[in-house]
Parts: sequence; structure tokens; C-alpha cells
Amino acid sequence: MITLNDIKRAKENLKEIIQNTPLTFAPNLSKEVEASVYLKKENLQITGSFKIRGAFNKVASLSKEQRDSGVVAASAGNHAQGLAFSALHFGCDATIFMPEATPLTKVRGVQAYNANVVLKGENYDEAYASAMDYAKAHNKVFVHPFADNEVIAGQGTIALDILEEMNDFDILVVPIGGGGLISGAAIAAKTLNPNIKIIGVVASGARAMLESYEAKKAIDSIAVKTIADGIAVRDVTPKMLNYVMEYVDKIVEVTDNETANAILFLLEKQKLVVEGAGAVSVAAIMHKKFDFKNKKVVAILSGGNIDVTMLSLIIEKGLVKSSRKMNLIVTLIDKPGSLKNLTAIFHECDANIVQIDYDRNSVKLDFGEANVTIALETKGEAHQCNIREQLSLNGYKFKEV
Repeated sequence: MITLNDIKRAKENLKEIIQNTPLTFAPNLSKEVEASVYLKKENLQITGSFKIRGAFNKVASLSKEQRDSGVVAASAGNHAQGLAFSALHFGCDATIFMPEATPLTKVRGVQAYNANVVLKGENYDEAYASAMDYAKAHNKVFVHPFADNEVIAGQGTIALDILEEMNDFDILVVPIGGGGLISGAAIAAKTLNPNIKIIGVVASGARAMLESYEAKKAIDSIAVKTIADGIAVRDVTPKMLNYVMEYVDKIVEVTDNETANAILFLLEKQKLVVEGAGAVSVAAIMHKKFDFKNKKVVAILSGGNIDVTMLSLIIEKGLVKSSRKMNLIVTLIDKPGSLKNLTAIFHECDANIVQIDYDRNSVKLDFGEANVTIALETKGEAHQCNIREQLSLNGYKFKEV
């Protein structure tokens, strides 16, 4: 197993490359959950995530001959960008295998560092199998995204950064995919301060590490599905499970809805763009998945490379859930003036129309009827109740969608 000295050597390798990202107090979240919560903002790191730490440390440790042969990796995106950056820095070729559904922003991020991108497989594990075959066939160095000592040591430098700035916290909350980040961070944190509790967070759609941790043996998932694509790892590597069993105090899970809530919270309240995998640590705190009341808690925001399409969907759903947007289908009599009468109700209720669609051709409609699909900006649940009442009082048939 790697040691604190390995992590310190990695920190030396990284000192001229990475940023010591901000560690800041989160007042709104702290007040809400009755704890002192600090955020380690690796979403602001070079390449947009912590993965640059492990990837760069690995490439730095290779011989000239190994670099000259080129490096290969499989990644959902962040390890790919970290390795592509590192390979460009050292002047070696990089070929990255990514799942076919990888967000375009992550693909372009890798290509921006002159790496070759191969889209293969439905998930990370299928991309990984293809990458391993390619590396073997072409005699290239495969750089594992988590099950590699130099990579783990590089990821562990994040805990050294935190502890150099603040060493009296009680709990460190870390996302878990394959386990590289939590292993490195836990080794550093526990070695320097054994009293720190390490809490890992998995997505409910990628529970392999949680199930393995509870069973004390590696258990792979049949499939994974989560908006936290950076931690959507199907299979558990026994080596990484050993690290997790040794150093992690508890593993919890969060749903996609809880993760989406955290992404929106961080965007609105902290002015931070954080991807799903990066937000699960905050989701676990927001939804009180473990006991931390009156404790000092550090949550790692592991990355910020979220696809803008996903972000817009999360914002849309968040507005509806918080009663700031209302989507209705209203049935009208299809005659002149009907739409004007409907919009007059919304005007009287002080609701702003942001989108409208008129349908008179649906086979579900009776002759002489039309459906109006309408999106409204609203000011909370009481405002929406008033709109519903006014529509009912005026005899309209409607449903919310």
C-alpha cells in the first residue's frame, strides 16, 4: 500500500503544475444543516477536476522510453483530460478511450490537448476493456484512472493541501467511483490526523463500491446509470476495495434527484458550476446521509466538467420543483378570443408566460377543442395555488406536466 511519503513525493512532482484550489466556508449550507461546512473546490482545478493530480504524477514517474511509446487510458472524461494535459506537457502521444455517451464538452476538452479520442462502449468498463486491448497490441503504457499507485498518490495530494490550510476538521466527505481519490485522500488524512472521519459517497445508480464495502468482498454491478457520470463505475477492483476497507469509515449513497438538488444549490448559492460526480459530497450533506451535526466538515467538489445540456435540464427541473416555474396543458373551446381570455387570467394572477404552444389537431381532443401548453414563471407554491384556483373558477380543464 502507498504511504504518506509517496503522496508527499507526488506533491513535489505537482508543485509547478496544479493550482492549490480554494478551501472556503459555505455559510448558507452550514446554517441549513447545523454544521461548519467547507468546500474544497477542485472544480476550479486545471482541466476542471482533481484528476490532473494523479495523471500528471503517473506520467512524471515514467521513463523516457515509456513516454516515447505513448500512453493510453479509459475515462468518462476527467482522467482523460488530466492525462491528455500531462502527455502534452511531457511531449508524448496519448490515446483516450471514452464511453460513447460521454458529454461533448469532455470529448472536446480532451481533444484540446491534442490527444486521440476513441469512443467505445456503453460505459467506462467497456471503454476500459477496449483501451487495455489497444495498449497491449501497440505496446503503449496504460494509465489506470484509479488502480495505480502513482495515480492514487497524486490524488492524495488534495488532502495534503486541505490539511496544510486547516487541520482541525472532523469529517472529510469524498465522492467514490473507482476509489482512487478517496484512497489517496484517506491515506494522507488518516496518517496525519487519525481522528478525521472519512465518508465516501456513491451514486445510487452505481453502488458497486458500497455493496462491496458492506459485504467485505468485491461485488460488481450488472449496469450503472446516473447523472454523476464521473463516478459511474460498474466493477470494483479488489486492490481499491482493500484501501477503502482500511481507511474509509462509512459509505453512503445519494440519488440522482439529490445530486441534481446539490448541483442547483451550488450554482445558485455558491456561484459554482459542479458536475454530478463533484456534487455528490454536498448532496450527502444536504440530505443528511450521515451524522455531522455541530461538526467541522470538508466536502470535496471533485470536478466541474458538466455538460451544458445536462445543466439546463437540471435547472429546468429545479425551477419546477421549487415552484418557480409551472407547466400546464389547458383545454379551450377552439374559437376566436379563447386564448385571449386564458392569458388574461394569467395576467391578473401576475404570472409571466415564457412559452406557449397551441394544438387543435390532437386525436385526444374532442371536435371544437384545443390544447394550450404553457410555461409560466411563478413566485412559489402560494402563487401557483392561486393560478389553479382561478383556472378552476373560470371552468378550464387543465393538468400540470
